[in-house]
Amino acid sequence: MRDLTLRGVTTDGSSLYPEPLREVFGDVPHQLCEFHVLAEVVKAVVGAVASERKGLGAKQPKLPRGRPRTKAAQKAARKNKRLEQKRADLFTHRYLFVQHHLSQSERKTFWRITRGLPQLRKLREIMEQVYTLFDRRCRTQTALDKLAKLRRRLQRFTQLGETLKKLFSPTLEKALTFLDDALLPSTSNAVERGNRRYRKMQKQVAQFIAVCRRSKDIIRNSGGFEIHSKILYRNVVLKLCRPQAISIT
Repeated sequence: MRDLTLRGVTTDGSSLYPEPLREVFGDVPHQLCEFHVLAEVVKAVVGAVASERKGLGAKQPKLPRGRPRTKAAQKAARKNKRLEQKRADLFTHRYLFVQHHLSQSERKTFWRITRGLPQLRKLREIMEQVYTLFDRRCRTQTALDKLAKLRRRLQRFTQLGETLKKLFSPTLEKALTFLDDALLPSTSNAVERGNRRYRKMQKQVAQFIAVCRRSKDIIRNSGGFEIHSKILYRNVVLKLCRPQAISIT
C-alpha cells in the first residue's frame, strides 16, 4: 500500500497464527515472541522451586509439644528449624533462580540457600543457558546449536527434562528467527500494548455513551427540561474526571 515490504511477523505461541499467516503472506518469516517463551520457562522453574520447598516441608520431623529434653528431641528440633529456615529462604529469594543477571552478593546468597540442593543449582545453570539463546550477538544457527546441546543435557536429567518440557517444543526454533534480522522485533509486546490502549479507549467511549443514554432516560421519565443540562453536565464531568464515581439516582 505504501511501497512497504513485509520482512517478518512476530506473534505469541498460539496455534491459530501459522496457517493464516502462510496463506496471506506466504514465506514471510514468522517469529514467536521471546517474552512469551521465556515466561513459560520461568513459570516452570519457579514451580520446580516451589515443589522442592514442599518436599523439604515433608522432611520436617514432627515435634512433640513442649521443650525438647532428650538428645534425640533436641536434634529433631534443630533439624526442623534448619529446614524451616531453608524453606523460607527459597521462598524469599526464589527470583534468584530466574533473574537475568546476578550481582556478586546475589550469587553468594544463591549459593547459600541452595547448599545441599544440587538439583536447584542445575536449574539456575539451565536458565542462564536459555538466556544465552536469545543473545542478539549470535546468529540463528548458533542459537540452534546451543539449543540442541541444551536438550541433550536435559535428557540426561530426567526430572529437569520433565520440568522444562517447553524447551523441547518444536516451535521453539521460531523464537530464534529474529537473530538473523536486526529489524525484526524479538517480542510482540509493542503491538499488544497498542491493542490494550485501543481496547481501553473503546471501553471508555462505550461507558460515556451509556452515561448519556441513562441521562436521557431520566429526563424523559421526569418530564422536565430544566434539569437536562445539569444532569448531563454532572455525569459528563464525573465520567471524564472520576469514572469510578459515577452514580445516577
